[in-house]
Amino acid sequence: MSTFMAKKETIERKWYVIDAANKPLGKTAAKAAMILRGKHKPEFTPHVDCGDFVIIVNAGKAVLTGRKLDQKFYRHHSGYIGGLKEVSYRQLMSTKPEFAMQLAVKGMLPHNKIGDKSITRLKVYAGESHNQQAQQPVAFDAE
Repeated sequence: MSTFMAKKETIERKWYVIDAANKPLGKTAAKAAMILRGKHKPEFTPHVDCGDFVIIVNAGKAVLTGRKLDQKFYRHHSGYIGGLKEVSYRQLMSTKPEFAMQLAVKGMLPHNKIGDKSITRLKVYAGESHNQQAQQPVAFDAE
């Protein structure tokens, strides 16, 4: 018996919807990263991008547990002296909740070409509606 290795040409990609309302941001991001990577499939192959598409709705209603809203910061640097910018997650979740969810998912993907390609299949929306009805996405329930 030989080991099955998936090929890029034979992979069928499905669309899944994850509702983030009243769920922890990190747990929702971990679930999305697992689907984007393809680890929920029996034919998962580590060196092949065999993940599916993920739509996350209600990202604005995701919760951060504990005191993370005030203690956690999104930081980036412009490259110039004194160019450190930091935004608290309370402000980030109120202004750009899609970006906060995308950051969380991106951090859980591998930091290589497969992760770069996987993050392009993620669609995040702050509200309930999304533009991918034509793809007929199904709700992902693995709790």
